[in-house]
Amino acid sequence: MEDRERVLTGIRPTGPLHLGHYVGALETWIGLQSDYDCYFLIADYQVSDHADDLARVREAVWEVTLDWLAVGLDPERSSFVVESVIPEHAELTLWLSWLVSIGRLQRNPTLKAEMKDFGRRSVPVAFFTYPIMQVADILLHRAQLVPVGEDQLPHIELAREVARRFNRHFKEVFPEPKGLVGRVPRLVGIDGQAKMSKSLDNAIYLKDTPAVVNEKVRSMYTDPTRLRATDPGHVEGNPVFLYHELFNSDRQEVADLEERYRRGAVGDVEVKEKLAAALNRFLDPIRERRAHFAADMALVRDALALGSERARKTAQITMSLVREALDLDYLEKFRES
Repeated sequence: MEDRERVLTGIRPTGPLHLGHYVGALETWIGLQSDYDCYFLIADYQVSDHADDLARVREAVWEVTLDWLAVGLDPERSSFVVESVIPEHAELTLWLSWLVSIGRLQRNPTLKAEMKDFGRRSVPVAFFTYPIMQVADILLHRAQLVPVGEDQLPHIELAREVARRFNRHFKEVFPEPKGLVGRVPRLVGIDGQAKMSKSLDNAIYLKDTPAVVNEKVRSMYTDPTRLRATDPGHVEGNPVFLYHELFNSDRQEVADLEERYRRGAVGDVEVKEKLAAALNRFLDPIRERRAHFAADMALVRDALALGSERARKTAQITMSLVREALDLDYLEKFRES
């Protein structure tokens, strides 16, 4: 793995993963495993908005790992990493915080948008500074490539800025990472809102049973201008047809449904029934693999332990370079004098 470029990407453990995670991230990660040295991070330091429910966070660590294994991420080829297991993440965050002004954080558009969700609730300091920890996550493992959602690109730009500043002021330690956006930057939720999200309760999860998938698809938002099945409908911008395009491998069926929908020769019920069937065909092997690993959680634990051990070694090498660059070996210098 040493001669391959390194990838670092991750997910906050707030619950099981959904179809938006798959098309926006996971399918890209799966493809990267063969050609890159991949580090997949469970960012459990970055859930300060769930500080009052740490049991949920702990459970979500296992949920995320099960989903990773279920979709085909391979802990033998890639490193599954738990952020809090590696103290160097916190140490580098502190050093890098010296290089980022409050004004720079306040200009981060992603952070500004997320802070609005707090409403009148007080914002923890850890939430305000989590972009610095994201930078530390990337730079600690000296990643060259960072697969992210479209809304996370400002964090990659911050990481590039910090890497340049550190290298210029101290010593060349960090590569400037590049972002990689997935095939579908943002999957619309089943309610028609702009993004599938746990918090909006508009998601189809990778572990949802066939019955749950059927129920969620029946409730999906569709063309609001279409009052009867005989009315011509809009395919473009219609979430049901977007999902058909992404997840229905029967291209002839999709083309037929689109053609009939446009001329008012098929109802929403049939379109949704065929979508539910396609989604369940897509999810069946994922659910099967997930059940296999859930029946032997020692395999899940071993995947996290092995990957975190690998990552700790990388982190220690990086921090040795950082301390040298910052000239922090006080005790060694005292002995030399």
